[in-house]
Amino acid sequence: QLQLVESGGGLVQPGGSLRLSCAASGGSLDSYAIGWFRQAPGKEREGVSCTSSSGGSTNWLDTAKGRFQTSRDNAKNTVYLQMNSLDPGDAAIYSCAARSHLCSYYVYEFDSWGQGTQVTVSS
Repeated sequence: QLQLVESGGGLVQPGGSLRLSCAASGGSLDSYAIGWFRQAPGKEREGVSCTSSSGGSTNWLDTAKGRFQTSRDNAKNTVYLQMNSLDPGDAAIYSCAARSHLCSYYVYEFDSWGQGTQVTVSS
């Protein structure tokens, strides 16, 4: 089973940027779709974006369109989430998850999850 490890979270000021990484081991990302999800305290987990095994990507969050971009480097077995113009509403634990080939908005359809990385947006 694929193992995923996120990194790149931290504290950033409003308007700042972060790039999250999701590094995979135990398999090749060539066959997996990787989704990014986030969960803020007291809120349900929500889908942020996803990249399919073919490299296509989609943003699920209307508030993130134009600010967040997902990309993948299969040679490095890593998927990235570039987040720009961050605001306090983006603060959450961000997790990546894998499923076979195609993206899905449904959390339960993802098989492997990372432990998450904390993103804090504050001045």
